Amino acid sequence: VQLQASGGGLVQAGGSLRLSCAVSGRTLRSIGMGWFRQAPGKGREFIGADSKSGGTPQYVDSVKGRFAISRDNAKNTAYLQMNSLKSEDTAVYYCAGRSRFGVPSIPKEYDFDYWGQGTQVTVSS
Repeated sequence: VQLQASGGGLVQAGGSLRLSCAVSGRTLRSIGMGWFRQAPGKGREFIGADSKSGGTPQYVDSVKGRFAISRDNAKNTAYLQMNSLKSEDTAVYYCAGRSRFGVPSIPKEYDFDYWGQGTQVTVSS
């Protein structure tokens, strides 16, 4: 299973970006999708995730109301729409796949089975 993240770039504060995560080797329907980020000098932080069984995605408080996870199962691609970006959103963003049902209450990296390579998002103030 391979995940290919793309869509990062440089954006001004207040702007928007949409990240994509193309999945190959397995249908997107069969996995839940999560997003993490890692800022310089910091650990990898969970942002949000959905479950392969459906339902409302779960988000960390710092991005609630600004970021949204979606998926296009026909294209086998998941998305992270990021609006109202702030300088503190600057990080490398990673998509991750989870083969188990549900989303843990406090998701950790080890809760996900597959990882993309990361895409850089830089927000200028």
